Amino acid sequence: MLTRSVEGIDHDGVRRSVNVVTERPLTIFLNSREIVTVMTIGDYPEYLATGFLFNQGMLHKEDEVTSVDFDSDLDVVVVRTRQETDYEDKLRRKTRTSGCAVGTVFGDMMDGLRGVRLPAAPVRAGWLYSLARQIGATPSLYLAAGAIHGTVLCRQDVPLGYMEDVGRHNAVDKIAGWMFGTGMIAHDKILYTTGRLTSEMVIKTARMGIPALASRSGFTAWGVEIAREVGLTLIGRMRGRRFMCLSGEDRLVWDADFIEDSDLREVGVGFHDGKDVPDG
Repeated sequence: MLTRSVEGIDHDGVRRSVNVVTERPLTIFLNSREIVTVMTIGDYPEYLATGFLFNQGMLHKEDEVTSVDFDSDLDVVVVRTRQETDYEDKLRRKTRTSGCAVGTVFGDMMDGLRGVRLPAAPVRAGWLYSLARQIGATPSLYLAAGAIHGTVLCRQDVPLGYMEDVGRHNAVDKIAGWMFGTGMIAHDKILYTTGRLTSEMVIKTARMGIPALASRSGFTAWGVEIAREVGLTLIGRMRGRRFMCLSGEDRLVWDADFIEDSDLREVGVGFHDGKDVPDG
């Protein structure tokens, strides 16, 4: 169960029950080595594990993953590769990040961005407005219980896969794991997140090869700096027809002046696992 009912007293002194998000620890192993324990809502543990390892630079596209096994009794995921990976030095340089819940980033994550220049894919304002309407209208765990972050993988104005978790980084890692497992291309995608556009979020998006990142929230200076270095289109404060682009402004295509404010809803978060959605 992703939520459970808890009884309390509201502002009128009335006792009532509300749904709250559950969270549990998930320990990730790469081959025989324990890597990290993260707090998560518990869905899609295999995607979370492989996406986390990929975004930390511990798995690469050329690595052959032979199995991903989840033990629901122990809350453990073991990702196995055909050959051992070189990750001991990364573990020694592990640091805590600014993310909510449990977030970890390794000191050499920036090394994976050396020479990276993301494709100059256009982003139409009309796509952003359409996505705002669609995502805001989608049933979600956020709408049911709150205390959750969401990430949506999109192609143009079509949401392909929605993931949610207590930490925004977990939701992004689930998307990364899904893309890694299916071999999905990234050069024509837009990643939407409800979280802040921090350096960690920008680095993860760039490592995934996605050329545009959008959020209803704001920016950090280092996040903007990295986005500009790698050519990531970075769009924040996205609500209704309002947004702010601090990187990749030359890729914006202004095609949607005709859209009425009354047609737009504030961005929320939805959930979908992306199954049966054709990729392009």
